[in-house]
Amino acid sequence: MDMVLFGPPGAGKGTQAKKLVDMLKVPQISTGDMMRAERASGSELGKKFDSYMSQGLLVPDELVLELIDKRLSEPDAAGGAIFDGYPRTVAQAQALDALLTKKGRKIDVVPSIEVSLQEMIDRIVERRMCQSCGQIYHLRYNPPPSSDKCQCGGELIQRKDDTEEVVRKRNQEYEEKTAPILKYYGDKGLVKPVDGVGSLDEITERIKKAVGI
Repeated sequence: MDMVLFGPPGAGKGTQAKKLVDMLKVPQISTGDMMRAERASGSELGKKFDSYMSQGLLVPDELVLELIDKRLSEPDAAGGAIFDGYPRTVAQAQALDALLTKKGRKIDVVPSIEVSLQEMIDRIVERRMCQSCGQIYHLRYNPPPSSDKCQCGGELIQRKDDTEEVVRKRNQEYEEKTAPILKYYGDKGLVKPVDGVGSLDEITERIKKAVGI
């Protein structure tokens, strides 16, 4: 199954993607993580990424697609993939469709995790991260052992971009850029809305029901 997992910043896409990976036995395709890994590997493609990323420039779509093509050719992706955070534009969605068609595949379903702006603000502003082990907590949903310490004893911090102002800006960008993509997939009958409010397990069950697994 090839799936595009959608949702606004703070909707929990990354967490749900990891759960789906375990259930479907297919890899999560997160282009940001993949580009950083390729860049660190020092490969020819990674050097191309570095030439853009080191200058703070956007990596051209054709290079990102080359990376995705490479990843989908690996054995563990033969049975499908979960695209997380990609595509971000209609042009990218069209290019992904063309790539998959060449491989005899297609996007099967697009679960869209729906969360209100206020819910996203509450989730992100109350998020805390351990400086030592990287563990993520939420003061309300997944509280740490104490207000300023992780279970490992490390100090908890609030990331600089975990603010209401940043959340609102990201959401505006999401609405402007993502709405056309959802329409693109919606016109194909692929979008399955999923209520993103509730426990992680509850949301996972809703996604499973929406995509038929």
